[in-house]
Parts: sequence; C-alpha cells; structure tokens
Amino acid sequence: MGPNSAGPATIAAGAVAMALAGCSDATSTLAPAGLEADTIARLFRVMATGAVVVWATVVGIALYAGLFRPQPHGRRTTRWLILGGGVITPTLVLGALLLYGLVLMPQLRQPAPHDGLRIAVSGEQWWWRVRYLPAGAEPITLANEVTLANEIRLPVGERVEFILDSPDVIHSFWIPSLAGKVDMIPGRTTTLVLEPTRTGTFGGVCAEYCGTSHALMRVVVVVMEREAFDAWLQRQAAPANPPESAIARAGQRAFLGNGCGACHAIRGTPAAGVVGPDLTHVGSRASLAAGILPNDVAAFRRWIGHTHAVKPEALMPPFGMLPDAEIEAIALYLDGLQ
Repeated sequence: MGPNSAGPATIAAGAVAMALAGCSDATSTLAPAGLEADTIARLFRVMATGAVVVWATVVGIALYAGLFRPQPHGRRTTRWLILGGGVITPTLVLGALLLYGLVLMPQLRQPAPHDGLRIAVSGEQWWWRVRYLPAGAEPITLANEVTLANEIRLPVGERVEFILDSPDVIHSFWIPSLAGKVDMIPGRTTTLVLEPTRTGTFGGVCAEYCGTSHALMRVVVVVMEREAFDAWLQRQAAPANPPESAIARAGQRAFLGNGCGACHAIRGTPAAGVVGPDLTHVGSRASLAAGILPNDVAAFRRWIGHTHAVKPEALMPPFGMLPDAEIEAIALYLDGLQ
C-alpha cells in the first residue's frame, strides 16, 4: 500500500464526516423546522423503531437456534420459533406502522387558509421560477405578483400553499427541514402545504434527476418574522432602482444592448423577457445560479462570461466574447439591483 492510499480508518472517518455533514440543520429531515417536516421525522423514528424490533427478533431467534441451542429442536418449538419470529412479530409490527402512517397522512394534506400566502414554483432546467401570487380570488396579473428566482422567503408560523409545475421535465421540489418532497410533472399542477415553525435559512434541492446539471439546482428558503417578511415583499414588488454610478449606467446600456432583456425582465426598464429569471432585485438574493455561486461582482462576471463552465448545458449562452470592461460593467449593474 502506497503512502497516499487510504486505510480503513481513513475511509471510515471520511464516511462519518460525510454523514454528519448531511445532517446539518439547514438541510436535514432530522432537524425539522416545520410542522410537516416534524411529522415526517416522527414517522421516521417510529418506523426505525419498528425495524429494530423486527431485526432484533429475527437475529435473536438465529442466535438462539445457532449458538445457544445448536442441537435439533422439537417440532413444537420449531413451529413457535417460525410463527412467532417470522409471521406474528413482523405482521403485528408492520400492521401497527401502517396504521400509524395512515393516521398521520391527513395532517400532511391540511389545506392552507383561502386568503393565505400562495407561491407558484416552476422547476426548470436548472433553476426555480418563484412567483408570489395575490391572496384570495384576486385575478393574477403581471402587476400584482412578485417574481424572483431560486430564493423563497416565508413568514414563520403561517401555513403556505405551494403550487408546483414544470415546463420541461419531471423535477421534485424538496425542502427537507420544512416538508416532504413533491414531484413537478409537465402538464400537471401539484400542491404542497407547509407551516414553518422557526426562523432561519434552509436549503432545498431538486430530488428527481432532471438532466446534466441536476445537482446544481438548489433553492434557498428564508423563514422570517411576519413584519420583516412584509417589508421584504414590499421591496421585491417595487421596480428596480436606476443605476447611480457611471459604470453601472454603462452596464445597464450593455445589458440592454446585447439582448439580455429578451430573456430576462428588470421591472422599471425595457427588459421584459420571460424565458430566464427575473433580475429586478437580483443583487439582494442570497446566491446566484440556483445556489451554486455567491452573490458578488466576481460571481456575476464568471456567470456571464463562462456560463456553461459553471452550469453545463444551461440554456443561457455565455457572453465571454464581450470585452472584459463590458462584462465588468454588466456585473456591477446587476450587483447593484438591490
């Protein structure tokens, strides 16, 4: 074995580290921050206990028959070992688990209030289109909905209805700390209702393989107090602020002049595209490119100039042919859209 070979201890330590990393509060079903996630975590614990009971029964019978009493058993003893360990115990445990799960199911499908918050999320290759819809029966128009991408903010302690769809392939919307996963199927609309129970920032992913950049399709969910959420939503509904510096104004002209507005919308400007994400307040978001880049000028430059190196097969073409000064100006302009 060479000096760089990993021994059993190193492999085991790496496996433990990976397991612990997957249990962080931000993305773990075992650290619930919503009523629905708490129900799922409780079901998991009960099912794990039932599995241990069945396993312990089978292993106990095997140890009894193979180690403690290796001699032939009478027909009566053998019959009870088989019936008790192989039929009665699994049937009772699995039946109890089934009934327990059926009792929990209605809790996961409780509807949101008619006048509550509704959010339409569309899974696209490879990002999330997020639209905050008007309450109640008010008609939906471009003027009364807030559109953003890859980031969702929710008020704590309130039931929220998600309306889910997909224009391309099957995706699966999953915020592990808040609720279970729901598929997004082209041609169909599915729903998810959840209620956050504590504030914080939580991660979500697409849980259904959807193509080359499937692993690069994340969503950030921020749970806030109601007053902070209302203030944030009001800011998001406002048009973009005009660029203040000369270089930012040059960036806006370059953005519009190179056809970016054909795919992207920036409210308050001639850019009104509907193909790509709405960029009206992109500079205020937690991350870029569906959670895989930090939100700063350098990341904007990298995304504009080397799009496919960051996210293979993304629909947006790279603009690396532009002069560096022009890419820098566009990046500064977008970063300033707070």
